[in-house]
Amino acid sequence: MSSRLVLVINCGSSSIKFAVREEDTSQPLLSGLAERLGTPQATLEWRLGDHKHEEPLGEADHTQAMARLLPLIGEHTSQPLAAVGHRVVHGGEHFTGARLIDDEVIAAIDASAPLAPLHNPANLTGIRAAMELLPDVQQVAIFDTAFHQSMPAHAYRYALPDDLYAVHGVRRYGFHGTSHQYVTNQASLLTGRQFGHGAWLSAHLGNGCSSCAVLDGKSLDTSMGLTPLEGLVMGTRSGDVDPNLHAHLARTLGWDLPRIEQLLNRESGLLGLSGLSNDMRQLEQAREDGHHGAHLAIEVFCYRLARSLAGLAVALPRLDGLIFTGGIGENSALVRALTLRHLAILGLHIDPDANSRLPRGQAGAVHRSGSPAILVIPTDEERQIADESLSLIDQLRNQS
Repeated sequence: MSSRLVLVINCGSSSIKFAVREEDTSQPLLSGLAERLGTPQATLEWRLGDHKHEEPLGEADHTQAMARLLPLIGEHTSQPLAAVGHRVVHGGEHFTGARLIDDEVIAAIDASAPLAPLHNPANLTGIRAAMELLPDVQQVAIFDTAFHQSMPAHAYRYALPDDLYAVHGVRRYGFHGTSHQYVTNQASLLTGRQFGHGAWLSAHLGNGCSSCAVLDGKSLDTSMGLTPLEGLVMGTRSGDVDPNLHAHLARTLGWDLPRIEQLLNRESGLLGLSGLSNDMRQLEQAREDGHHGAHLAIEVFCYRLARSLAGLAVALPRLDGLIFTGGIGENSALVRALTLRHLAILGLHIDPDANSRLPRGQAGAVHRSGSPAILVIPTDEERQIADESLSLIDQLRNQS
C-alpha cells in the first residue's frame, strides 16, 4: 500500500509556499513558492528532486496560482491527495489542535484576524482557494498558536484589567508552535527518551524568533505574546521594549500609531541595531571586518536570547536540554557560542569544537560532557503540518 500524500500550504498576502509531503518521509516530493501574486511579476518556482523550475504567472491571484499548482502536483504524483494542511498563524483561544475546516472554523479564523491582521486574512485566502479547487479533499487547519494553549494562566495573562482578557482576548498566545513541537519531539528521540518526553528549552531563530519551555510535549511558556512582536530581538522586529515607548515617541516626535508600528516591526531588530542588515550571515561577516553596528546587533541578539531562555527555565521542573533551530539557530555557530556564554548558571556548557565542526543545517549535539544536552535540530514545520493533518483524519475516521 502506497503512503498517503498531503499538500501543505502556507499562504501569505502575496505568496503561496507549498510542499507535497509523503507519509513518514523526511523530504518533500515537490515543493515551491508562488510569489508576487497580483502583480505582473508573479512567478511560480518549484523543486522536484534536484531540479529547479520557474515560470511566469502573469498577474495571477491566489486562486489562479492554485489552479496552476494543482495540475503540476498531479503530473508528478501517482495518487490523489489525502488532505490539504493549511498553516494558520492565529487561532486565538478557539483551537488547541488541528481542526477539519468547515464554516465554523473559517468564521473563528476570521474572528481572530484583528490579532494577526497581516497573516490570518492571507491564510483564509489560501483556504478558500484550495476548497474551491479541491472540494472533495479534506482540508485541515494547523494553528501556530494551538501548541501554546497548554500554557497556564499565570504564564499567558497580562497584568491588565480582566475585561480586556474576558471580552477582547488580550493575552499572550505565542507562535512558532509547529516548530517548537517538532524539534522538541525530535530531541526526545535523539536523546533516547520516549517520543515527546523531556524538559526542553527551544530557540527558534530566523527573521522571526521565539523561545519556548516545553515539558513532555506541552508548552508551558513562550517569548511571543499577543502578537509576534513581543519577546526576542528579531530580523526587523524590536522584541520587548518599554510599553510606554509608544507614548514617548508620540509626545516627543509627534509620531502616530502607524509610524510607531512601522518602526517596531520593520525598522528595528538586527536591522535597526546594526544600521546594515537583518541577515545574520551578512552581519557575521561585517563583524569580522570590524563593523561596530554588526558587532552590537549580534551581542544584543545573543544576550537577549540568553536572558529569555534563563527566564523560561523557571517554568520547568528540570532542564534536559536546549535546542537551537530555524535558519540562524541551525547555521550560526557564533550565535550559539555567544548565547551559551551567558547561560553557565543553568549548567549549560558548549563544546567549542563540536559547535564549530557541526555542518551547517545538520542535526547534532554540541554540549560538553556533564552538561544538559545542547542540540541543533533543523525544523520541519511542513512535516509537522502533514503529520498532524493525517493524524486528525485518522482520528475522525476511527470515531465515525
